[in-house]
Amino acid sequence: MTASGTFGYGREFARLIDLNRLGGIVVKGISADPMEGNPPPRIYETEAGMLNAIGLQNVGAKKFLTEKLPFLRTLETRCVVNVFGYSTEDYVRCIEILNAGDGIDAYELNISCPNTRCGGMVYGNDPKLTEEVVRASKRAARFPLFVKLSPNVTDITELARVAEGSGADALSLVNTFVGMAVDIETRTPRLSNLTGGLSGPAIKPVALRMVYQVAQAVKIPVIGMGGIASAEDALEFLIAGAQAVQVGTANFYAPATAIDIVEGIRGFCRRKQIHLTDLIGSLKAAAGSAV
Repeated sequence: MTASGTFGYGREFARLIDLNRLGGIVVKGISADPMEGNPPPRIYETEAGMLNAIGLQNVGAKKFLTEKLPFLRTLETRCVVNVFGYSTEDYVRCIEILNAGDGIDAYELNISCPNTRCGGMVYGNDPKLTEEVVRASKRAARFPLFVKLSPNVTDITELARVAEGSGADALSLVNTFVGMAVDIETRTPRLSNLTGGLSGPAIKPVALRMVYQVAQAVKIPVIGMGGIASAEDALEFLIAGAQAVQVGTANFYAPATAIDIVEGIRGFCRRKQIHLTDLIGSLKAAAGSAV
C-alpha cells in the first residue's frame, strides 16, 4: 500500500504508475471539515529522510466523497481512508459522513492527534484516550478499522493491546517521529510549526523493532511502515511479523517504488521457491533474545 500523506488522493500519481498494480492506496488524512494546514515552510529534507508539518491539510469528508472517491472507485486497488480529529466526536462525525461512500474498503484511524478537550494530550499516547476513540470509531464504522499507532510512546505494545481490545481490525505502525531542525544562520526553526514528523530511511530500524514487538503482542494483523524504500526493506518488515506494508516518503522521490517492491518481493519468492505467507513472522530469533 501507499502510506497516507505521501500519495495525495491517488489520482495525482495516475500519470506516473499503474495504480491497479498496488495492493491499496491510503489517502491523505480526512477530517470532518476541510483544513488549510500550516503555513510554509512545512517540509524540510533531512540527511536520511524528511520532516513535515503539513498540518493535515485536506478537502474534508463531504468533498472527499463527491470529488475524490469517484475516481478511486474506478480502480481495482483497495481504498483505505485515513481519518483524524481533535475530539472523539470529530472522529465519529467524520466516519459517519464517510460511511455514505461506496468504494471505501477500510478506515485507518490516525490517533497521533492532540485531544483539544483534554489539554492537548495526544490520543495515541494515552491508553484511556486510545480506548475511547477506537471503541467509539469502531461502533460508528461501516468498514473495517485499522488503527495507526504513534511511535512517540514509552511502550507501543501497551497501546497496541488497548487498540486491539477496543475493536481494531488491524494496526498500522509506525507513524512519524517528532523531530525538528534549526537554521543556524538565522537561529530560527526550519519549520513554521517548530517541530514536524520525521520519516524516511532514518526511522526504519526503530520502526522495524516496534513492528516486531507489536506482532508478538497482538493477534490482529499488523501493517508495517517506516523508511521502506526497497523490496529488501519490505521483506524485513514481513519477516518481523507484518502482514502488509506501506510505502511513504519514497513516493516523493521515486513514485514507482511501491510497484518495484511488488516485483522485488515476487522475484525473491520465486528465487527462494517459497510462498509469501511462509515469510510472514518467520524471524529466527534466538531463544531469550531481548527486544
